[in-house]
Amino acid sequence: MTRLFTSKKLNAMMIMMAFALVIAGCSSSAEKKEEKTAWDTIKEEGKLTVATSGTLYPTSYHDSETNELTGYEVEVVREMAKRMDLEAEFSEMAFDGMLTSIQSGKVDIAANDIMINNERKEKFDFADPYKFSYGTAMVRKDDLSGIKSLEDLKGKKAAGEATTTYMAVAREYGAEEVIYDNATNDQYLRDVSTGRTDVILNDYYLQRLAVAAFPDLNIAIHPDIKFNPNSQGIIMKKGSAELKKNMDAALKEMHEDGTISEISKKFFDGADVSKKPDVDFE
Repeated sequence: MTRLFTSKKLNAMMIMMAFALVIAGCSSSAEKKEEKTAWDTIKEEGKLTVATSGTLYPTSYHDSETNELTGYEVEVVREMAKRMDLEAEFSEMAFDGMLTSIQSGKVDIAANDIMINNERKEKFDFADPYKFSYGTAMVRKDDLSGIKSLEDLKGKKAAGEATTTYMAVAREYGAEEVIYDNATNDQYLRDVSTGRTDVILNDYYLQRLAVAAFPDLNIAIHPDIKFNPNSQGIIMKKGSAELKKNMDAALKEMHEDGTISEISKKFFDGADVSKKPDVDFE
């Protein structure tokens, strides 16, 4: 009798343990299914937190009359968020802090004329591009800062932020770096004009508008330096597949209905930066 009881008891215990394991497995699977993605959190909160500089005319700056944050990328992101049933909440900071803020989760995305390149794509995800451009050099008008080509950058003082792709080009050609922390356009340009610095490598469309905005300064876009055709887009944390999918869908719709072209022409003096420029690069 004792052996029979023990055997039955042992069988019952084994069945209970097996059942418990099955329940635990189901619970674990359910937990995995219920694990929230970045997109789930954004939808629940109803907002998209966006890093931008607020000092980069005309892509992200404050209107001189209203002091409201605006600009090409600011308005593209606002419209994109609206079509995703979200509110865009902007956080202003220097470019060097944007990528760190994305990685830490302080912001969801960054939009600030950020070039899409292979090095960044290894560490981050990008939405489909909404701006196409190329690099140029801002120099002094009277002597082109003594620069004929990129090779002449060696020993020249190049102004910019430390981690931009343009400063990387200046560094590659041996320029002396003069680092600014989220400075305004006029500070950059006046320093070139007065000789404190010699050159600013940056986006063609941004430089073109900067020259037009400060006609009294001794500055010009170098007539012979055109390099690095590129595209810009919204950057986000690596692995944000759902967020990227939803942003790409909204941006595609905005491209197709002409909204992005319309916003571009408003901020870039009639130019459509959403299309690749027709420029020969040697």
